[in-house]
Amino acid sequence: MKILIDERGKKYMPPKDEDFQTDLGIIKREKIEESSPGDELKTHLGRKFKVIEANINDFIELMERKSSIILPKDIGTVISYTGLGSGQRVLDAGTGSGSVALTLANIVGGTGKVYTYEIREDFATLARKNIKNSGMKNIILKNKDIKEGIEEKNLDLIFLDLPRSWEIIEDAKNALKDGGWLVFYNPYIEPVKIIHEKAKKCGFKEVKTVEVITREIEIKKKGTRPRTRMIGHTGYLTFTRKI
Repeated sequence: MKILIDERGKKYMPPKDEDFQTDLGIIKREKIEESSPGDELKTHLGRKFKVIEANINDFIELMERKSSIILPKDIGTVISYTGLGSGQRVLDAGTGSGSVALTLANIVGGTGKVYTYEIREDFATLARKNIKNSGMKNIILKNKDIKEGIEEKNLDLIFLDLPRSWEIIEDAKNALKDGGWLVFYNPYIEPVKIIHEKAKKCGFKEVKTVEVITREIEIKKKGTRPRTRMIGHTGYLTFTRKI
């Protein structure tokens, strides 16, 4: 999938069936279709756009969404901490716009599989559209309430971003393989203590909660320092492992 980047560094996902139009001018659809990554295209106003091959992060940044998404700093921590890799089988609930499912699918690759549950029909419809447009073939989306039961077994990872997620700890344990991970995402701290208590009672090990905060460093001629604005709190990640 190709995306365009303008002179200001702004990214665009050009439409498939019509000309590309911005405040910097118009580029004919045919010119975009004939272009290759690395090419430079000009609008009818002479403004330049660079063509690049989109990766999964580019696609997620530009795709349509109806809800907030889990940021790379958080899902990246999940991937690295659990050792997720090629060929593994994972489950994600709730799907939302599909960002987590897409990121996990990119990691497990064509030999792996991602199962994602979404109770809301409107979210499931949008996520299905985003998954199709991404080109990912290893995602199975289910428009159903995961609290009605998990159908999959021998999973390497289950990632839960939903209210009262501790209610399915037993089902999640039964769906995981030995050594598999159950990870909870919560925007508020109150559920974390409940999850710790329930997880330990259920026999999970390596139970811990972390918060990931990133600070970008600002480089200027007069000096170097952290940016005044930063991505602070987004959510708490609680890791548990079936051993």
